[in-house]
Amino acid sequence: MTVKEKYQSVLNLGEQLKVQNGKVEEKGNVLHVWGTVETQHEKNQLWDAIKEAGGANPADIVADIQVSNPNVFAKHTVEKGESLSKIAKHYYDDMMKYKAIFEANRDILDNADVIHPGQVLTIPNI
Repeated sequence: MTVKEKYQSVLNLGEQLKVQNGKVEEKGNVLHVWGTVETQHEKNQLWDAIKEAGGANPADIVADIQVSNPNVFAKHTVEKGESLSKIAKHYYDDMMKYKAIFEANRDILDNADVIHPGQVLTIPNI
């Protein structure tokens, strides 16, 4: 198995996330990858995939992943039954941080207790 094959799941995720300016090179037994994602959450997803394929501290991959919008942790599309506190728990592991999500979305939200399925919320990088 080549190192590129070993990390194919990472490359597939990069395509799903629409990595911009992406580049992949295999030099010897080391895979070098570059690219830019929109949010920190997407960068974290790529690093999680790298660790899943290569272990906690892989030596056979070098990744330079940039974030184009460092103020935004993620974009979240509201699903039925969700609340800002549930969304905050998911992204921050702290449901009380719902206030930060509300403040970041004041342009589309008037009330922290009222969100609707299909709304796309900005999850701030706090």
